[in-house]
Amino acid sequence: MKHFALSIVAAGAAALSSFAALYGDPPDDRHAWAVHDMNRPRPPVVTPGAAPGQPPSDAIILFDGSSLDEWVSDKDGSPCPWRIVDGAMEVVKGKGYIRTKRAFGDCQLHIEWRTPTVIEGTGQGRGNSGVFLMGTYELQVLDSYENDTYADGQAGSIYAENPPLVNASRKPGEWQSYDIVFHQPKWEGDRLVRPGSITVFHNGVLVQDHWLFEGTSTHRRRTQPKQHEPKLPLKLQDHGNPVQFRNIWIREIPDYEGDYTTGPYRRPEAIRAKRAEIAAQIRADADKMLTAGNTVEGMRRLWESLIYEVQTSTLQRCVDMATSYAREVAALPASEAEKRKGQILGVMGDLEYLVRFEIAPAMKAPHDEIRRKADELGWLKKK
Repeated sequence: MKHFALSIVAAGAAALSSFAALYGDPPDDRHAWAVHDMNRPRPPVVTPGAAPGQPPSDAIILFDGSSLDEWVSDKDGSPCPWRIVDGAMEVVKGKGYIRTKRAFGDCQLHIEWRTPTVIEGTGQGRGNSGVFLMGTYELQVLDSYENDTYADGQAGSIYAENPPLVNASRKPGEWQSYDIVFHQPKWEGDRLVRPGSITVFHNGVLVQDHWLFEGTSTHRRRTQPKQHEPKLPLKLQDHGNPVQFRNIWIREIPDYEGDYTTGPYRRPEAIRAKRAEIAAQIRADADKMLTAGNTVEGMRRLWESLIYEVQTSTLQRCVDMATSYAREVAALPASEAEKRKGQILGVMGDLEYLVRFEIAPAMKAPHDEIRRKADELGWLKKK
């Protein structure tokens, strides 16, 4: 079989910029959009922090060194019983855990901490605290610099479950950081369909690589996953040591399966529903174009809807439009065809896509008719 290419690359590029949904591999049962799909929503713009570790523009500031207003006592919800020392929030022994006033689910969390400069105690008794995601899943805080303890209880561990990949601890008294990405477990009724997960960077070093929680955090015992509210407060632990915290901020992030834009949504029925939604919007756009007299643009936009959902009535309408357009092109004098060259080649490319991916096999006849015209005019060249 002979293969041909468009003789003018610029015409193809122009068509791509307007109709990029008919460019990469089409949607399927696992993907709501085509590859390189211009219909795919763009991510929201977030301004990064001025320096590494500083909060981006969409972060919720939980502690910036000036106020404890975002925190309360976990015992009774009274004002936060810990204290601020030189811009740091310090555990006050015996006052108990604290929690955020607000509740969170899936999140990105940044938190900085340091253990006392003066070393007291050994093992779990030295600079001990903890960060409890949703008040339930503990990321251990501990002075683990030249301080031996059980592996699943040192700094960077998921307490009682998983040791860190490495010990990235700084010396006592030096500020350290956790950067955390957390996803809660996913349930359908009483069935766990996806365990919760956590990824942690300790001082910029990966220490938890998408660890899947086995249960909820406790001491000395293994636990099973337990259902809870979709949003719960973040907690910090009073373990009797004057550990300090600073620069705490959090970003709420989409659930893996609830985000069509960036998440690996894998439910075919939900993907089909999303594709039907996209197709309906595109059909509405096409009708507006056609009503406004933008015949070719409206026609191509309507064709675009077919890659998301093929409705019998819409397919027939698209085929009729393509057939009419192809007859019009075939009848054009060469001079008139040259004036519309870019448009004609773009339309031919759209039809070729719909036929090649078997989205609309009935488009082959109009495609072939337009292609014969292009060939007669010398617009195609052998590869």
